[in-house]
Amino acid sequence: MSKISSNIKFLRKKKGLTQQQFADQIGIKRSLVGAYEEERAEPKYDLLKNIASFFEISIDDFINETINEKWAPKPKGDPANLRVLSISVDKDDNENIELVPMKASAGYLNGYADPEYVAQLPKFYLPMFKQGTYRAFEIKGDSMLPLQSGTIIIGEYQENWGDVKPGETYVFISRNDGVVYKRAGNKYKENKKLKLVSDNPAYDPYDVNAEDVLEIWKAKAYISTHLPMPAPEPTMESLTSMMAQMQRSIANLNSNN
Repeated sequence: MSKISSNIKFLRKKKGLTQQQFADQIGIKRSLVGAYEEERAEPKYDLLKNIASFFEISIDDFINETINEKWAPKPKGDPANLRVLSISVDKDDNENIELVPMKASAGYLNGYADPEYVAQLPKFYLPMFKQGTYRAFEIKGDSMLPLQSGTIIIGEYQENWGDVKPGETYVFISRNDGVVYKRAGNKYKENKKLKLVSDNPAYDPYDVNAEDVLEIWKAKAYISTHLPMPAPEPTMESLTSMMAQMQRSIANLNSNN
């Protein structure tokens, strides 16, 4: 059972409502409540917001958390310290891939958790990315060559930062550095520093404080206007070097037999 269907069923029963009573409260047909709870259909996004509001929980928790007797709402502390993911959907309820262009990078630090801000970002949909939540970021600079400045990285939202793997590439959103595309130099640990590594050796690795990190998106694909160049034609010098290497290899094999 999906989280949404199980959450509706659990919360409805916790309030002591029948399917008909719940349907009357939120203004839909009882048959739809049954379809949602039996996972034969999913509510549209606007209805999801209404249901979450009816149960007095956040839309983020309602969609992403498994709500049961052990569940507790996220603390109402400083919003800057909470991980709140805002998404947008198309007319068919498919999650959009929102694009954060270079010129919007600074504004994204303030608006990443604001549904209205996220809804205003350019958006598109790729059928190859059906599972998960994705966002696209335009990168700048030459720290990740051969990917050129202006390349768009498509990242998958990392809800569990403990899954970050050293050596793999991510888009890191942090208070001090903004939007950066780097390799993870170590595993994420709360209250520890996270090392970020450039592919361009001209740039030294550097550390960011864990508490400064706002979002992490695992790189899954990229879009670029710079197409790969063909391999260079072999020269007489390179062919001679290859032949010499082959002769050395054969000699080594003969000497070992």
